[in-house]
Amino acid sequence: MTATMSRLDTDGNVVELRGVTKRFSRRRVAVTAVDSVDLTIPSNITFGLIGESGSGKSTLARCLLRLHDVDAGSIFLEGDDITHLRRARLRRVRRRMQLVFQDPYAALNPRMTIEDSVAEPLTELMGIRGRALHAKVRRAIDEVGLAVHHLARYPHELSGGQCQRVGIARALAAEPALVVLDEPTSALDVSVQAQILNLLNTLQRERRLTYLLITHDLDVVRYMANVIGVMYRGRLIETNTAEAIFTEPRQAYTQTLVGTTP
Repeated sequence: MTATMSRLDTDGNVVELRGVTKRFSRRRVAVTAVDSVDLTIPSNITFGLIGESGSGKSTLARCLLRLHDVDAGSIFLEGDDITHLRRARLRRVRRRMQLVFQDPYAALNPRMTIEDSVAEPLTELMGIRGRALHAKVRRAIDEVGLAVHHLARYPHELSGGQCQRVGIARALAAEPALVVLDEPTSALDVSVQAQILNLLNTLQRERRLTYLLITHDLDVVRYMANVIGVMYRGRLIETNTAEAIFTEPRQAYTQTLVGTTP
């Protein structure tokens, strides 16, 4: 059966999830990783998703990115229903949602130069080639604070912070509507983390980007996020502004969670 794409009036929202549920089977027992989640992400903000390990944060993000098929619910990206898209139609929306991975080295192919890594999504998702491709790759690398000479290098020749900058350039080169940041600084040295966070904030202001930030680091989410959602046992139990989550949390679990941050 061919999936049809419906439209939703999002009023400027980049993402809207309605009743999203994802189950996994473990030893013939169904485990609900994401349970009936409703979530809205307006444009040009950072939405922080927090919760302890196993709360469903990463699974929810993979459902949104269509890396997992959902068992129930609907996923809208810029008003388009992408819940059941397949093959070519799903491929066309891939460029509209990009991911910055936790481990910058694992995210890059060790056998590809930095130029080839950044160029790959431009070629595969946007069909850009030739001089236009080379120019766009150079602009992307310059935008994240790297030099032209880095393009000829391989991932093992760069530092962790430099590799994460390449990952950011690779994600943003495709001009996505949504960028998912999956623990973008947890694998980096403390001295480099602030540089990457400041870069992400600068790029967001300049390009009017929308981020979904997944993290267990409450200091990072407090610094980056405008709105925060709290996940607990697969459910989104509380959503509020970042200030309200840290000063007036409503749920007992949220109170305990933010209470661990000095």
